[in-house]
Amino acid sequence: MASLNSRPTRPARPVWAVVAAASLPMFMATLDNLVVTNALPTIRASLGASIDELQWVVNAYTLAFAGAILLAAGLGDRLGRRTVFLAGTALFTVSSALAALSSDPGQLIAARALQGIGGAAIVPLSLALITGAVSLEKRGIAIGIWGGVSGLGVAVGPLVGGLVLGAWPWEAIFWINVPTGVLAVAFARLVFPNARGEREALDVLGAVFGSGATVALVYGIMRGGSIGWGAGETIEWLVAAGVLLALFLGWQLRAKSPLLPLRLFRDRPFTASNVLGFGMSFGMFGAIFILIQFLQLVQGDTALEAAWKTAPWTLAPMVVAPTAGLFLSRIGARPPIAAGLVLQATALGWIALVLTRTVDYATLVPPFLLAGIGMGLVFAPLSTALLATLTERDHAKASGANATLREVGVALGIAVSTTLFTTWGGTLTPTGFVDAARAVVAVSAAVLAVTAAASVAVPGSAGKVARERAAEHAGVQDARVQDAGVGV
Repeated sequence: MASLNSRPTRPARPVWAVVAAASLPMFMATLDNLVVTNALPTIRASLGASIDELQWVVNAYTLAFAGAILLAAGLGDRLGRRTVFLAGTALFTVSSALAALSSDPGQLIAARALQGIGGAAIVPLSLALITGAVSLEKRGIAIGIWGGVSGLGVAVGPLVGGLVLGAWPWEAIFWINVPTGVLAVAFARLVFPNARGEREALDVLGAVFGSGATVALVYGIMRGGSIGWGAGETIEWLVAAGVLLALFLGWQLRAKSPLLPLRLFRDRPFTASNVLGFGMSFGMFGAIFILIQFLQLVQGDTALEAAWKTAPWTLAPMVVAPTAGLFLSRIGARPPIAAGLVLQATALGWIALVLTRTVDYATLVPPFLLAGIGMGLVFAPLSTALLATLTERDHAKASGANATLREVGVALGIAVSTTLFTTWGGTLTPTGFVDAARAVVAVSAAVLAVTAAASVAVPGSAGKVARERAAEHAGVQDARVQDAGVGV
């Protein structure tokens, strides 16, 4: 048997190249979640789309993305994470071109669904590729940059859409993905090895149950926020989601090669990270949705102006997240996670106190910035804690589970905020918006405060455990880094 040192190695790849190769496709995928929102009126006029069809231009991406994440992670373990990551990036690129070439709403909706499937292969596997190719000492800052880019993509989607539409036709928001995607495929092919998890048979039945449960749940949540939680259609979808989820969990206990091994939830950092990620997504994105409407409906801003005004909030994580990653090896994950959630809760509470119809924008800048700093403090530590005590073979599945729960959290947060806003008498008018909006933002602050309290469940020793595990398997670790060709 050949020694590890005799195995061929690839030319060294610096950490910046690894992070860039993983983050560029992920930025495209997260950006396109909301980049189309500013273009909907133009698309309606160009393609003759109905209101329902315009909703599906957005929802088709969200549903396909949420439903395919676990399957994509499983395929990555089976076929190779780079292979599936590249396939997802290529699919996203091709479907972007198809979206730009669409001549009727049906074609655009179908292309958006394909984009969502491609994005589902990109997001969880990008994190798995980074953790598999960067040494433990550099992993904190690498994940910090990755988390900052991920949050940036979601946050600046409406802003980028508005900027593009100011100069070009609506098709340009999809055409810009094509050269970017081609570059991303070539770059990732050069940087990453084709690492795999365990070579197990694909859990097809688990994929059917899991994807079905996720799609039914997210769609049911969307309908609940739109037509009411007591409506028959909403109840039917939520019941279907519950049945499929029960089938999924039951099958995962029996399957020889489960899509999502339930033993992962016995890992305390993994479970705590999922709870905290869901709570933050639920609390924060529901508030963001309401506040963007406030800027447009009450203060008369355009969608582009509203996006610019929230820039202190949305751009801060890009700076803070990598900085937080630098200190993870010294202080662990729990302190920045707790501090970040407290800052977010404080920021939303502050906004709820000062929000009036005539509030000056300058009054909102400090809490917006505070919220952005808080988000940045959570991104890297939460992703690090998620994988800290798991072996590399579980990284793709763990990341897929976390991405799915965060997507459900975003959908549920927006739907619940909309429902509470309506229940408390809110109307989409300058005079009928503010009182209900303040109450909803206050509820979001309370959710984040409870989530911050739950951060004590993140073990303070998670980083230490991970370092000890890495030391125990130093030989394997060195060989893996050599194969990845990453210079650290």
